[in-house]
Amino acid sequence: MKSKLIALPYIIWMCVFTIIPLGLVVFFALTTENNEFTLSNLTAMNDYMDVLFRSVGFAVIATIICLVVGFPVALFISRMPKIKQSTMLMIVLLPMWINFLLRTYAWMTILEENGLINRFLGLFGIGPLNLMNNSGAVILGMVYNYLPFMILPIYSVMTKINESVVEAAQDLGCSSVNVLRKITIPLSMPGITTGIISVFVPSVSTFIISRMLGGGTNDLIGDIIESQFLGNSYNPHLGSAMALVLIVLVLLIMSIFNQTSGEEAIV
Repeated sequence: MKSKLIALPYIIWMCVFTIIPLGLVVFFALTTENNEFTLSNLTAMNDYMDVLFRSVGFAVIATIICLVVGFPVALFISRMPKIKQSTMLMIVLLPMWINFLLRTYAWMTILEENGLINRFLGLFGIGPLNLMNNSGAVILGMVYNYLPFMILPIYSVMTKINESVVEAAQDLGCSSVNVLRKITIPLSMPGITTGIISVFVPSVSTFIISRMLGGGTNDLIGDIIESQFLGNSYNPHLGSAMALVLIVLVLLIMSIFNQTSGEEAIV
């Protein structure tokens, strides 16, 4: 009985902030302004499939870059002495202490025509280059903002790897590459999986980054959903349908990825 009472605040929290909001999204997605059942909101998603695919594509690219950059960083930090690890983790987390919008504004001042990069290149007679208002700037903003979400879970798993396992593999003649391929990466898969999900989910639904760095020419599905609730094209029923499709798509991708990563871990 006591265990049920202890779980009661969590159950209430889940109902108020998760189950009820999701129920409202489903209700608005499947109804008209007169609260009549309809599927027209879902079928209207056909007009925005290119935006949805673009969002997924950008998120996948950003996630891959974060993994390629984050894994070596997490490995490097985990091999450092404990005191230095704390310092390096603080450096990784330091940008997260700054407001999300301010971090994105900072990249605008760096990438714009008169920004720091173009000024530096101008010293060598290069430019100005078009670094803003393109897909590359949007992906760069995603990588910068969500990279810590990849590093931290991988690091937390790597610190739990028993060093004696690595030493035993080296004593048996394993090269550094084989140790990384056959021991470090497989044992780090839980952290890699968590990091990929932690980066992909916010990346595929973001809208501030694409608006500020994409210049309105690289709208993502998050921008379209936001405009349905707060923009001139106010239509919460269509916006809810888009959100519902995005939720189902993310859950489907996460399910497939978890099954694939689980099978690889078994092999």
